[in-house]
Amino acid sequence: MKAHKTSIIHKKAKIADSVEIGPYSIIKEHVQIGEGTKIGSHCLIEDFTTIGTNNTIFTGAVIGSIAQDLKFKGEKNFVVIGNNNIIREYVTINRATNLNSKTIVGNNILIMAYSHVAHDCVIRDGAILANAATLAGYVTVEEKAILGGLVGVHQFITIGKHSIIGGCSKVTQDVPPFCMLDGHPARFYGINKIGLKRAGVPDSKTKALEKAARIFFKTGVIRSKAVQEIKKSYGDDKFVKQFLDFIQKSKRGICR
Repeated sequence: MKAHKTSIIHKKAKIADSVEIGPYSIIKEHVQIGEGTKIGSHCLIEDFTTIGTNNTIFTGAVIGSIAQDLKFKGEKNFVVIGNNNIIREYVTINRATNLNSKTIVGNNILIMAYSHVAHDCVIRDGAILANAATLAGYVTVEEKAILGGLVGVHQFITIGKHSIIGGCSKVTQDVPPFCMLDGHPARFYGINKIGLKRAGVPDSKTKALEKAARIFFKTGVIRSKAVQEIKKSYGDDKFVKQFLDFIQKSKRGICR
């Protein structure tokens, strides 16, 4: 381990040999850090935090602090961070609330400066949170979703995979996969064509999603009738099925 002489590292912390720890950073007792991870200066890694391999954590990040939740009563719970993530300056990631529950950050994720990940959130592989994006408690961000700068997400929201949300948006209901949203509150503006193209989705599939989304968001019919019409016209399409499954499982309602 390569640790600056001013860092404070608990002797019982489990830290791989190739980890680097910068000046004035503090690593608490119940912490595990995997091979190749780099911790910048003035970082705080609190108890019950597990960090995987080849992560880069920049200056001032605070990971594993207790939940900002009035019902938290000191239960033992965790932050679990996967591999190959970039966590920029002054990001905060809180532990979960309930006994033995987890806040989870997956793999290959970029969390830009000043972002906040609250208790019991789950961020899945390949997602991006731009500067000062803020997740309230129990938010799930699915694979390769992108949140613009200063986006605020309400509790218990799910952000669907390959979706993108414009900067400064206020998200109070679930965001379906493959969609673009923007506004205060956020509303649907179209299918995320660029994101789908990068993911290798064929144009024919993107067009089917566009037509399905138009039925759901633009015709003004109620949710159940829109779902029925989409199933009838495009229900055999793999990506449309994922779009519909998300909508049907939503408990918070859909941003429209």
